[in-house]
Amino acid sequence: MSSEVIPAEPVYREQMKALGDPHGHPQIVEDLKASARSRGLWNLFMPHVTEWTPDPVSNLDYAHIAEMSGRSIELAPEAMNCAAPDTGNMEVLTLFGTPEQKEQWLVPLLEGEIRSAFAMTEPDVASSDATNIQMRIERDGDHYVLNGRKWWTSGASSDRCKVMIVMGKTDPDAPRHLQQSMILVPFDTPGVTKVRDLTVFGFTDREGHGEVDFNNVRVPVSNLIGQEGGGFAIAQARLGPGRIHHCMRCIGIAEKALELMCKRVTQRVAFGGPLARQGVIREWIADSRIEIEQARLLTLKAAWLMDTVGSKGAAIEISAIKVVAPSMALRVVDRAMQAHGGGSVSDDFPLARMYAGLRTLRFADGPDEVHRRQVARTELARYAQD
Repeated sequence: MSSEVIPAEPVYREQMKALGDPHGHPQIVEDLKASARSRGLWNLFMPHVTEWTPDPVSNLDYAHIAEMSGRSIELAPEAMNCAAPDTGNMEVLTLFGTPEQKEQWLVPLLEGEIRSAFAMTEPDVASSDATNIQMRIERDGDHYVLNGRKWWTSGASSDRCKVMIVMGKTDPDAPRHLQQSMILVPFDTPGVTKVRDLTVFGFTDREGHGEVDFNNVRVPVSNLIGQEGGGFAIAQARLGPGRIHHCMRCIGIAEKALELMCKRVTQRVAFGGPLARQGVIREWIADSRIEIEQARLLTLKAAWLMDTVGSKGAAIEISAIKVVAPSMALRVVDRAMQAHGGGSVSDDFPLARMYAGLRTLRFADGPDEVHRRQVARTELARYAQD
C-alpha cells in the first residue's frame, strides 16, 4: 500500500484522463495486479479451501487487509483481485457452481482476466425485499428465457465485464422464498441491452452501475446456478460476506479521512492560529477516533464469528456492522469536509467522492432499515411468549 498503491494514485488519475473514457482500464491497474499477485496478495477475500486457495486467509485476518485497502478504494481492492461485485460472484460460483460453470467463468475471474456483474435490484419494485423481484426466468425446452429490467447492476458499464449473475422468478406460485433463481447470463447474449450508466451524486464509477434490459434473453439450462427456487438462499449466502467486506473497507476510508483532517487543521490558519487549536476541531478529531475504534471492534467481532460459527451464525453482527460502519465513516468524512472548507466538495480532494460512495453503502446490500429490523426481531425473540 505505502510503496506501490498510494504512489500510483496520481498515475491512475493521469492515465484515466488520457484515456478520455470514464470506464477505461488504465495500465497502472494491471501493473499493480501483477505486483500484488507476485507477493501472494491475491484473492484474499476467499475463505474457502479450493484448488485455487489451498491456504485461505481467515475472515478475521482479511478484515485488517480490507481495512488497509479502503485507504485507496479505487485501486487497492482490484489490485488484489478483491473488488466487488466479483468477490461475491466468485464465492457464489465456488459454493454453488457446476464444474463447467467454474471452468468457464470462475477460473478467469480468479485469474483477474475478466470482470462480472450482479443483477438483482430492479427500478419498479422495492428491492430491499428480494421477494418483490419481478424479472421472469421461464423454462423453454433446453433454455431459460429472461424478461425484465435491472438497475444498479455494478460493473455493467465496463467492456471487461463478460458475465452477469441474474436473479429472477422461475415460479411465482411457489412459497415467497422459493420463487427466485439465479442464472449466468453472458453480456453478449442477444436481447441484453445496456440502457444507461447511473451516476452516484454525479460521480461516474469506473466499472459503472448499469441499467440493463432483458428482452427474450435465451440462455442454456446449464447456466442455472444451483437449483430452481434456490436464488433467495444463494443471495443471502452471497450478501453476508460482501456486507462485511464493505464494512472493513469503510474503516480504512474513515482512517484516511481522519488523517486528511488532522493534516489540514495543523496547516490551515484562521483567527490567529492553526485550526487545530479550536476546541470544536479537537472534538471532531476525538469523536472520530473513538467512533472508528468502536466500529472496528464490532467489525472484527463479526469477522471472528464468521470464522467460528459461519455467516448464518454471525448474521446479527453482520447486520449490526452494516448499519454502524458506513454511518460512522460518513460522519468522519463529513467532519473532514467541514475542516477542509469549500474545497472539500470539489475534485481537488478525495472527500466528496468518499462521501458519495459511503452514502450509497447505506443502500447497498440492504438498507439500514432492513438490517435494524433484523437485529430488532432477533432481540425481541428472546422475550416472545411460548
